[in-house]
Amino acid sequence: MAVVVELERLMPKNFNAKDSITNGTTTDRPTLAAFLVVGGVFLLSGQDALIKVISSELSLWQFQFFRGALNITLLVFCVRIILRRRIPAPRRIWVVSLRSLLMVGAMVCFFAGVPYLSLASMSAGLYVFPLFVVILSSIVLGERVGPRRIAAVFLGFFGTLLVLRPGTDIFTPIALLPVGAGFFYACTLLTTRKLCRDESPITLTMGVGIVVLIMGAIGLCFFTGKNMEGVPVDWPFLMTGWRSVDFWVYGVIIVCSVINIITTGSLAKAYQSAESSWLVPFDYFYLVFATVWGFVIWRYIPDLVTFCGILLITASGIFVAWRQQGKYIG
Repeated sequence: MAVVVELERLMPKNFNAKDSITNGTTTDRPTLAAFLVVGGVFLLSGQDALIKVISSELSLWQFQFFRGALNITLLVFCVRIILRRRIPAPRRIWVVSLRSLLMVGAMVCFFAGVPYLSLASMSAGLYVFPLFVVILSSIVLGERVGPRRIAAVFLGFFGTLLVLRPGTDIFTPIALLPVGAGFFYACTLLTTRKLCRDESPITLTMGVGIVVLIMGAIGLCFFTGKNMEGVPVDWPFLMTGWRSVDFWVYGVIIVCSVINIITTGSLAKAYQSAESSWLVPFDYFYLVFATVWGFVIWRYIPDLVTFCGILLITASGIFVAWRQQGKYIG
């Protein structure tokens, strides 16, 4: 309740929740954006844990196809029936398409490693993205990135390295996939801020759903019935097509679709509403949540070094929030 009251105090008097969901933005709301990022990565880490659970039951492309179809269906239902709004058409379809392709590229790279890597290893590989964001936001977007913010990002990245443990068997071709996901994710965030700020979060979410559906269909058509005996690696999740699955798997996919709609929309709104470099440290909380899910589902307890990494990651987000409080809401 206290969080809700604080949010209401910080929001403008003419703030309308429905309009915020369905419309783009022309003003910065960094406090709201920070809450959206933390909530979004909490749900996103839970979704990734569920995907790891079902990764042995179906193929990546099968999962993407079903999730894309469900995302589109659920989004249309929520907007038309619950919010009683129209789904806004994209202002610039090529920009929305570019962002959707980048986002789906990040998803494919990340999920391809799900059956073979721990959540901690996956998230550590993914979280090279803040370095890409800080460098590109300064060079490409012209955003001012102060030394304290840079230091906080590197502090969080050092914590990521403690979780990743370079020099172990994590540096295999599969382990590099989350790093590729980090690059695509950074490009997605910067595209959202620079080119998609006036687009509706619903439009952006719908765009991702459509591309996920198309990508899943292409993968299913390519891999279903294909003989992969000559392939030197054994990646059944990535290199198989249609597989028979149990009924409960579809239930998990539905849950993942609901989570994906919420997180895609909330993260899109967040990066429309504040500088990318301001939000980067809050994204680090994904690592904390991924560790929690790892314990809840697999009873995996991180060792002391991993805990130190998590503490550094958390500290970087808190430090940046404290340093920027006067600038944004003071």
